[in-house]
Amino acid sequence: MTAVPRSEKPAGRFRRLLDRLSSSQEDLESEELREDAETTGCTRIGDCLDRQIVTVTGTLRTVTLRPRAGVPALEAELFDGSAALDVVWLGRRSIVGIEPGRKLIASGRISMSRGRRVLFNPKYELRPLGRE
Repeated sequence: MTAVPRSEKPAGRFRRLLDRLSSSQEDLESEELREDAETTGCTRIGDCLDRQIVTVTGTLRTVTLRPRAGVPALEAELFDGSAALDVVWLGRRSIVGIEPGRKLIASGRISMSRGRRVLFNPKYELRPLGRE
């Protein structure tokens, strides 16, 4: 009889309950975001490769105004539970609805900048506030 590591065994109700009770709030929120990405059919940010066209979803952690080459740029960090992604709208000082804590779906081509994933001027859809 070979021993199967705990992570590969199917978890029963009791095991899932214990895992949930012993997890931090941040871990639970990350798990929720990962499940949300799967149910909406979006690519997990952690699985995105350079120059790949993707559709991702997550929660905006931060939103800042940071000029790039003398042009205003609105930057936001999108987190989906697996990794973070910088979303940048060039030439914009603000966008109604783009604020920390807001969920959205963004589509575009991923690029890498200083080791971070970046999505420039994406198509985006704000998620309804009632689903949170």
